[in-house]
Amino acid sequence: MAAGQPEAQDHTPENGFTPLERPAPRLLPHIDGSVLPSLGGFGKHQKQLVVLTWIPALFIGFSQFSDYFLLAQPNGTCVQPLANESDWTAATPPVTVTSIAPSLKPTGNGTGHGYGDGVGMLCACKEWRLELQTGLSQNVVTKWNLVCDSAWKVHIAKFSLLVGSIFGYLVMGVMADWFGRHPVLILSVLFMLVFGLSVAFSVNVTMFSTLRFFEGFCLAGLALSLYVLRIELCLPGWRFSMTMVASFLMVGGQLLMPGVAALCRHWPNRDDWQVLQIVIISPFVLMLPYVWIFPESLRWLLATQHYRRSKAMMLQIARKNQVDMTTEPSGVLTELEQELHKKPQRSCIVKMMSTRNLWKNIVVLCVNSHTQTSRALWRTLTGYGIHHCFARSMMDPEAQPTALCHADYYTMAGIAVATCLALCPAVGLMGRRGGLLTFMIITALASLLQLGLLNLIGKYSLRHDTVLRDTLNRKFSVAFSIIGMFSSHAVSTLSIFFCAEITPTVIRGGGLGLVLASAGFGMLTAPIMELHNQKGYFLHHVIFACCTLLCIICLLLLPEPRGQPLPESLADGETFTRQTLLHPGEQHLLLAKSDRDYSRVQDTPLHLSATGGYKQTQVERQSTAE
Repeated sequence: MAAGQPEAQDHTPENGFTPLERPAPRLLPHIDGSVLPSLGGFGKHQKQLVVLTWIPALFIGFSQFSDYFLLAQPNGTCVQPLANESDWTAATPPVTVTSIAPSLKPTGNGTGHGYGDGVGMLCACKEWRLELQTGLSQNVVTKWNLVCDSAWKVHIAKFSLLVGSIFGYLVMGVMADWFGRHPVLILSVLFMLVFGLSVAFSVNVTMFSTLRFFEGFCLAGLALSLYVLRIELCLPGWRFSMTMVASFLMVGGQLLMPGVAALCRHWPNRDDWQVLQIVIISPFVLMLPYVWIFPESLRWLLATQHYRRSKAMMLQIARKNQVDMTTEPSGVLTELEQELHKKPQRSCIVKMMSTRNLWKNIVVLCVNSHTQTSRALWRTLTGYGIHHCFARSMMDPEAQPTALCHADYYTMAGIAVATCLALCPAVGLMGRRGGLLTFMIITALASLLQLGLLNLIGKYSLRHDTVLRDTLNRKFSVAFSIIGMFSSHAVSTLSIFFCAEITPTVIRGGGLGLVLASAGFGMLTAPIMELHNQKGYFLHHVIFACCTLLCIICLLLLPEPRGQPLPESLADGETFTRQTLLHPGEQHLLLAKSDRDYSRVQDTPLHLSATGGYKQTQVERQSTAE
């Protein structure tokens, strides 16, 4: 017995615990690795719910692009001028995707008092004949004659939907983390129907703008909750593909919108714009049954310790996926039974400030998203702002109004489709961070070449041939604009998806809402530029180009979430950092070599210390102890 005691001591682990005494690893925090596989993985139940999140994406696309028809700028003809004024006609380009044409800007250089520069002659008119070129025979602008001195009300109406969306992302994101994804989804649908249908019965532009603010608020909550639910239903290998299908459907809504507007033209006993508003809001009635058929996110329930609700939902999911939980070997239900006594623990996005790495990642994506924005809801600050600059450069001010009517609109829709098609193989080959960095570099190059190369061509190469110089400038500008819009669209889409993957479940709604709200600020650049009659456009483009270069550096700090499980708690999000340049095996080998080199000091028994004394080496102390 005495001989066996030293042998047992030699096999005791350094931490003092025997293998039988070590606690078993917890399974509930590992939803992608333990919980969902035990329930059938990405089974029939999850696939049906993901399809239900796709259907509203088409309707959301209708609402997001409705401004281009409801607030389109008409061609104006002065039928009855004021006294001492000759009859004249003022034609302006109709609405485009970037809405750059000011309301009824005159063709001559008039002086006087009125809206814009030299619009005195333009506004000296008693009666207008306004004609739309965007599919409708009447919209908000023609209904209430929002021209000349009243043209600023059109920009306020455009602001209202965007500002409402910004507040909606921020507020609904926090509510989704605190009360759950399902309540936010249902409330957004109900109020979307109330405010959206009320817009169609507005009696003046003030009522229209106010109701559009609340419509944008509810639209933001609806899009945010669906995006989060879709991400949290999928396993790592399915997340990106399921998200891109929703993006295709949203672009499909953009492509179908002109046809929907054309069908609403000349509707009997009702204004065209009212019919269009009712048509694009009514399909949300199909989402009312989601109150009963769409459950709460299981991932959110487990992350916030709603274990009693989680147990019932897990049994329901297992039954629909035809998984027998009574013989389930992983022990997830057994562990869940032991945790039923715990109280729910909710978190708020404010707690992100106490982290060290997580808040930096979200801030980088917010800035990156804002700079690439100027289009629609699905993008983030750098992406959307410069997107509007490229769209502004692509437009041809000399084109005929009828040619501009749908050409630019479908061009931008085609670019959106091409971007979605290119994102799938690019992300598959290079990953999230690699794809984001690649498209960001393309955006920066397109922006810098558009700003600098065109000036060099005109200054040095073609100083005398002005016709050829202008032609080349125009062609290069359009080419770089298309490339820049393509890449900035990709950056915006990837930034939002990136944020959804690296933000923990407990604050995913607030984090994603923060990034989408940053995208909304980028989208505001389009109506702001309109309001200032495109003044300062070049400086605006330079600023966003500089921000794009800064974002390229910041992207190197982000982790790579491809194939990784979603972080569930703040601790998981804090440890979700980028990998080091050395792989763990190489780093361990390097440390091992260093240890072998230092072990050779046993040949020297003593070392002279800095204080003049002597100290023993570790090897000699061990030999003395033996």
